[in-house]
This record gives sequence, structure tokens and C-alpha cells, in this order.
Amino acid sequence: MLIGYARVSTRDQETHLQLDALKKAGVEVVYQEKASAVSVRPELQRVLSTLKAGDVLVVYKMDRVARSLKDLLSILESVSASGAAIRSLTEPLDTSVPVGIFMVQVLGAVAQLERSIIRERTVAGQVSAIKRGVQFGRPKLLSPEREAELLALVDSGVNQSAAAREFGVSLIVVRRLVDERNGRKNTGRYPVLRKYLDL
Repeated sequence: MLIGYARVSTRDQETHLQLDALKKAGVEVVYQEKASAVSVRPELQRVLSTLKAGDVLVVYKMDRVARSLKDLLSILESVSASGAAIRSLTEPLDTSVPVGIFMVQVLGAVAQLERSIIRERTVAGQVSAIKRGVQFGRPKLLSPEREAELLALVDSGVNQSAAAREFGVSLIVVRRLVDERNGRKNTGRYPVLRKYLDL
């Protein structure tokens, strides 16, 4: 039996293209959902649990079913354990034959490499922007004058929590200002990029 699975990443997107292709391929039952690849996908789990020997799970593209090479291999193992196969309509992939299994693994590895390269480029761009002085995140709550007033209040002996309440900011903001004034590096900013920025 041909069983289809269709997925889009957000609720604003539609599965019409995938559904039309699956119907044209002769798929009798289709499970569909609107969920990011990194979120819980209950319909995918449901379809995997219903597969039986001889069934073929049909998808429009492999990236509709797997989010990473590790995820892909786990899904392949689940499909294989049930005696079923998986087939992509837009890629020459069919795990009912050994070459198909090999091709799926190669495709997953290439996709993983591509994501890693994109991530590296994104990080490099962010690091370059930060080093040029670009500020990410929320704009500062206090003007330079108000920051100076807050620091003067702390210097006068008022504790940092009270100063934060007085100026309507969080304690973290006060600590950051004090650290920056005292020449200490702010290790709480850009935690993901910290190792690239020598923070």
C-alpha cells in the first residue's frame, strides 16, 4: 500500500503541491501536518507506527520527512524494521533497492554539509558585523546620560537592585553597565558567538 506524508514548516504555508503530487503517484492515504522540522511531528510518528510489511511511505522530498542525517537514518531504520520502504517523488530515491538506500544516505550527508556551511557563513557574518560595531538585540533602554546617572547612584552606595528599580531596568542591565565601566568584558552578551568573539 502506498502511504503518503506531507509537511510544511508553518501554518501560513499549504501542502497543496505535495498533495497533488502524492495523489498523482497513486497514494491512497496521506498524513499531513504543519510543523517545523525541529518541532514535534505527531503525524509523522503516527504514519511510521502504522507501516506494515510491503507498504511504501511516499514523500514529495526527503527534507519533508527528515531534519538531519541522524534523523533520516533513524526514520529509515524505523521504516525498514516494519518491512516497508520509503520513496521520494522528486529525487531518485527508493529504499526497496540497495542503491536507493545508499542514495538516501548520500543525500542526507550532502544536506547536512550544506546546513553546516550555511551556519558557518551566518556566524561569520554576525561576528564581522559585531566587530564593526553593529548592535544586535533590543535597543538600549537608557540614554548615555541616564546610564551615567544610574552609575553615579550605584557609586553613591545604593545597591544595584534598588538602582535597577529606580531606573526601571533589570538588575542585569545595571551589572552590565558597571562591568563595562570597570573594563570587564560582558560575557553574557552573544553567548552563542562568544567563542568567535573572544568574549
